[in-house]
Amino acid sequence: MVVTVSVEETSSLCSFTSESTTSQTYWTERPPGSYSLKIQNFAQLIGEKYQTRRFLVYDYNWRLIIYPKGNEKDNGSGYISMYVEMDSTSEVFAYLTFFVYNRKVNKYLCIQDTQVKRFNALKKVWGCSQMLPLELFNDPKNGYIFEEDHCEFGVDVAIDSNLTNWEIVSFNENFCFSKFFLHVKNFTMMEEHLYYMSNSFSVGGKTWVLRLYRKCFSTLDDKWISIFLHLADNERLLPDERIYTRGHFRVLDPCGSNHITEKFNCWHDQSNSGCGHDKVVSMAKLQEVYLDEEDTMSVEIEFEVISATSYSPII
Repeated sequence: MVVTVSVEETSSLCSFTSESTTSQTYWTERPPGSYSLKIQNFAQLIGEKYQTRRFLVYDYNWRLIIYPKGNEKDNGSGYISMYVEMDSTSEVFAYLTFFVYNRKVNKYLCIQDTQVKRFNALKKVWGCSQMLPLELFNDPKNGYIFEEDHCEFGVDVAIDSNLTNWEIVSFNENFCFSKFFLHVKNFTMMEEHLYYMSNSFSVGGKTWVLRLYRKCFSTLDDKWISIFLHLADNERLLPDERIYTRGHFRVLDPCGSNHITEKFNCWHDQSNSGCGHDKVVSMAKLQEVYLDEEDTMSVEIEFEVISATSYSPII
């Protein structure tokens, strides 16, 4: 079933980004056939853009790319911007249709390209820079944001098909335990070339460890202490799998409340390079204020947000 879009909404929608192209806008009850992206806690989606994992259409790999605040470089400021990227140097011609779900009418708003797009090594990305005005999208009364900040996007590449590839990302702010502590005894006796690793702890469905470096991690400067958060060794992420974390570290003042606080936010991937700070506290300041009478340094980590992503089965 296809329903014509109202004049009020189409007046502020755009055509596909191209020097000479046309598109049509309509409503449909049919979900996207190539890929669907459902986002929970949309307001927590930090960053210029979000890229999905690769999905297979026509024996080629593609990605759906969302700019939650618009692609300013493509005249998309003030809009939701949507693109498709082909992960290949081959030349492929494809028709694109982008979807945004509206719970109020229980249909998808679609912009369908009526001219074929040429994907190759020189032009891997095509899309729509002004898919939907942010003012219209962000108002829950309009139906694009629903169930307390959920939304859904999608794309069809070339031909209609059953939905076989999908990805759902959520940002969890509620944890049974959000704070964990690391106590390093006899800190000044710690060998300079080693790091101290905490016991593993679980939060957000994953297991983590803290690493405390006696020397600055990047420069090996012995005047600074470094602290990093890593996934535990038993946690193995798949290629393209990523986990977002946001929170802060604290070096605790044993004699008061003058704690040192450093924020962190990071996407963890298969490399498990971790996230943290090279220069959390100077060695001089640490010895002056932050070691207790037993030469113990205490560090607290508190999580604010951790993402979780589920995918369609890989065949």
